[in-house]
Amino acid sequence: MRQILIYCLLSLPIMIMLGWFYFDKRKLKRKEARRAVLNAKPLAPEYLQILKTQYPLYSRLPEELQRKLVGHIQVFLDEKDIIGRGEFDVTDTVRVLIAAQACTLLLNRPGNYYPGFRTILVYPDTYVASSTQHDGLLQVTSTSTRAGESWHRGPIVLAWEHVLQGALDSRDGHNVVMHEFAHKLDEENAAMDGLPLLPTAEQYQQWSQILSAEFAVQQRKLANGDDDVIDSYGATSPAEFFAVVTETFFEKPQQLQRHHPKLYEQFKQCYQLNPLEWRELNQS
Repeated sequence: MRQILIYCLLSLPIMIMLGWFYFDKRKLKRKEARRAVLNAKPLAPEYLQILKTQYPLYSRLPEELQRKLVGHIQVFLDEKDIIGRGEFDVTDTVRVLIAAQACTLLLNRPGNYYPGFRTILVYPDTYVASSTQHDGLLQVTSTSTRAGESWHRGPIVLAWEHVLQGALDSRDGHNVVMHEFAHKLDEENAAMDGLPLLPTAEQYQQWSQILSAEFAVQQRKLANGDDDVIDSYGATSPAEFFAVVTETFFEKPQQLQRHHPKLYEQFKQCYQLNPLEWRELNQS
């Protein structure tokens, strides 16, 4: 009897682990099945009208990518909570335009629809946020006006006026939704350091070499006050560099490819997309 009891006690952790694995696997299968249904579902006509009239980038996409974007949007809206702050009313337009811009980054990327967080907070316009920095025993708290931010392993915060402007103007190189969701892609490998998950192991070495060199160039340009197609905010850190270049890649691909061809090639491999082709499609 004692031996049986000892055996049961020793076996209990293994049984718990096997049970957890079984139920977790079933949960994952259910999620994948639900995503497949949502991806195949046609978009509501009123949602499609929002895309066509307020997100011009959608109309520039090839039909295959349009279909992918529609499917991604529906999964995104099913899995994320978009909550208004400051008495802001979250309408269908708000939900669709946030989802469309966020999911543009996922068009050809294998992934999990921005895992690790669920909530997106939306203010009507720029908002004031506080931050605290520690320098030894000294603690300094400051406030700043922001258009968006991404909390590590936490929610994304957006200002609607900037979300709408980013959707309507897809060629100015500024898109707060793409910027903040690029941070979420960046942190999928634990750290927010400008190194996202990449398609192949070989690309990591190239990415590190090319982006380090390009980041150093941007820092020199910032110090000298020189202009560049890449916004100077990208020179503040590797994480911000990745997010800012993401905006430029999708909205100013011609200029990025012309002035930073190696950088453009790395982002083309990262997102497995070539936005230059979208312009050609639009002009044909």
